[in-house]
Amino acid sequence: MVFIADDDSSVCKGLGRLIKSAGFKVETFVSAEEFLQRKPYRGGPSCLVLDVRMPGLSGIELQKELVQKGVSIPIIFITGHGNIPMSVKAMKDGAVDFLPKPFDDKELLSAIDRAIDKSAQLRKKETEKAKLQRRVNTLTPREYECLRWVITGMLNKQIAHKLGITEKTVKVHRGRVMHKMQAVSVADLVRFAQKCGITSPKK
Repeated sequence: MVFIADDDSSVCKGLGRLIKSAGFKVETFVSAEEFLQRKPYRGGPSCLVLDVRMPGLSGIELQKELVQKGVSIPIIFITGHGNIPMSVKAMKDGAVDFLPKPFDDKELLSAIDRAIDKSAQLRKKETEKAKLQRRVNTLTPREYECLRWVITGMLNKQIAHKLGITEKTVKVHRGRVMHKMQAVSVADLVRFAQKCGITSPKK
């Protein structure tokens, strides 16, 4: 799915025809506010072709709003009034491309291909993170605490000292953590923890 947000309806129609001819589904919006009102798209990889300057909320402001809301949709900016500092900031904030008008059709379609690929990768990461988070949610508070110490690389007896429990108890908790997280090594646990944003305590 390719979303187009441009206050010029003729631009929306023209881009819509071009993008549909390349085999994509298309939805158009005449303002950033209208796009924000749409329910989150769950149908597969998607991207947003976004005009920089629009009445009301600008394209750059919409990008900022989406980032704050945690909406990870790749954006391709199009503009007749772009400048280098603006484009640099947009790219730093995750935009796939910044195309000054008039642009070549092939240039836009190439950018859309890259954006859709990026969207597919993001969705894969989000799915994996959600799966790992469900495993984390099955841990008891003590098992979660043990997980945070295990990923430091400390030995069971060292963790036992930190938690004020026996080494045998740590071994039991550690085994349950490995089982519930479906990890075969500490390296797995470290990787899973990083993907879920779990940090180790200070030693």
